[in-house]
Amino acid sequence: MSQAAADNALVALLFAVDPAGLGGVALRGRPGPVRDAFLALLRACLDPAAPVRRMPLNIAEGRLVGGLDIAATLRAGRPIAERGLLAQTDGGVVLVAMAERLPATIAAQLCATLDTGTVLTARDGIVSQSPARIGVVALDEGEDNTEPGADSGAGAGAGAGAGAGGDERPSPALLDRLAFRLNLSAGFDDDALEYDLDAVTQARTRLADITADDATLAALSATALALGVWSLRATLLALRVARAAAALAGRSAVAPPDAAIAARLVLAPRATRVPAAEEATPEQSPAPDDPPPDEAPPDEAAPNDQTPEPEAGDEPDDLPPEFPMGEIILSAAISAIPSGLLALLKTDLARSAGARSQGKSGALKKSGKRGRPAGIRRGAPGPNARLNLVETLRAAAPWQRLRASEAPQAGTQAPTKGCIQVRFDDFHVSRFRERTETTTIFAVDASGSAAATRLAEAKGAVELLLAECYIRRDTVAVVSFRGTTAEILLPPTRSLVRAKRSLSGLPGGGGTPLAAGLDAAEALAASVQRRGGTPVIVVLTDGKSNVGRNGLGGRAIAEAEALQSAAAIRRQNRAVLLVDTSTRPSPLAQALAASMSARYLPLPYVDAVRLTQAVQSLTPKSR
Repeated sequence: MSQAAADNALVALLFAVDPAGLGGVALRGRPGPVRDAFLALLRACLDPAAPVRRMPLNIAEGRLVGGLDIAATLRAGRPIAERGLLAQTDGGVVLVAMAERLPATIAAQLCATLDTGTVLTARDGIVSQSPARIGVVALDEGEDNTEPGADSGAGAGAGAGAGAGGDERPSPALLDRLAFRLNLSAGFDDDALEYDLDAVTQARTRLADITADDATLAALSATALALGVWSLRATLLALRVARAAAALAGRSAVAPPDAAIAARLVLAPRATRVPAAEEATPEQSPAPDDPPPDEAPPDEAAPNDQTPEPEAGDEPDDLPPEFPMGEIILSAAISAIPSGLLALLKTDLARSAGARSQGKSGALKKSGKRGRPAGIRRGAPGPNARLNLVETLRAAAPWQRLRASEAPQAGTQAPTKGCIQVRFDDFHVSRFRERTETTTIFAVDASGSAAATRLAEAKGAVELLLAECYIRRDTVAVVSFRGTTAEILLPPTRSLVRAKRSLSGLPGGGGTPLAAGLDAAEALAASVQRRGGTPVIVVLTDGKSNVGRNGLGGRAIAEAEALQSAAAIRRQNRAVLLVDTSTRPSPLAQALAASMSARYLPLPYVDAVRLTQAVQSLTPKSR
């Protein structure tokens, strides 16, 4: 078996030493004997008193964090609190099934629990805080599109956040909090490890006394920097893994082999670049086996041009000064980087950039509270699930005679005669489907002598797009900026009459407060997104900003603030189109489009029809 297969087994031992401190394992692989062998080894190494619970994909929020137990409350006639799964697993491990499809709300709750070690329940009139120091094993069953035969590297290579080629993957925030990322395509080999369960138990008791010096932390930090690992959590997790490896090896302090294991298992799967040879070994001296230079200066050459040979029994801990610990750790991490990792990373980034707008104009999406009815399902009512009373009573009706004959349980009151007894399994909720809505936000530069021409073009484009909105059920908004401020000229609407009335009275001329206009467009886009819509921003400007946010002139400051506002739009991952209205393509407008990651469209002779076609090519179509 390969080194990666042995490392997969080593991860189970290290994680069992400190489950809560290491966060967890992102385990990528289909169900099968390999995954079962890993989970079996993990269960065997964990503390026998540590609970291990499986979290289903469709778990309700109340079952996860706790809340009001509706069925028990109905039976008892008084509020009964339910202890959530996270609190029940305090000191143990949660197995997250199908983590690549985990809802964002559940992933956020797991992240908060991993950060604080507690779970806060504040729902259904119940407020409580319970300890929940847990470890997470995220079972990722997404497709792996790596090339056949490619080495998956240490820890089975790139985890779900790197080497996975499938579109579905666990939340990046959750992956950042898990120390290990394994891909079981490399196999599993616990026979290559010399261990016993008593050693793991002793390592758990010894872990609190393990120390690590500043040199180890500096070496891990330098390795993370060289590999392009920017998250500070990765370095801290690598340090905890090094301490766990030292405890497992019976040492009282972290040694270079322990730090090398941490770099191989934690930092290498997160690498976003491979350092060049001169960068990987910045000040490395010639190896002991290398011949001396042909022309060495007399005052620097060794006597008789000979270099002392190291003894055969030297261990890594006794390496001469020519081999700093940082180089050893970095070399171990580089050797574990999966082949083709960077190419896969670029492919994933390109896919993300091409699909940054996930809203589908006019498409149907699932909803729990509004829209067209789309069926009924069994489940408990909640903030995002509306109770279907008729189906609930219909499910409970056949069992009333049997339930009436049952003796009341201790602590509950006898049911009133004539009342319907409803159990948890009787609850049904309605499902709905609603159409998403795309809002096209025009940010129009109304300054300067050509303002009238630009406004006429914007008016024609808005009117043509509104005609499409009657069919696609989309909305249009207009933000204008001139003088010293920006204003929302037309809030999101589908009314053609209102759009014409709002645009007809807009004056032109004055300075160009481009930063204020972009800020106003982004604020409106954020408002649209909070309401569940999909915003698309169209900026019509020549990019020549000369008024800052404070309303004062100064072209240099105004242009710098405009680029800052553009960068803020890019960070929100908006779909943006910049229409350059200059007489010829402007470098300022091109730089602004690059800062926003916007599609650049130079239209010296722009007209409403061409602008409408460009906007429609940017807007997601309905299915």
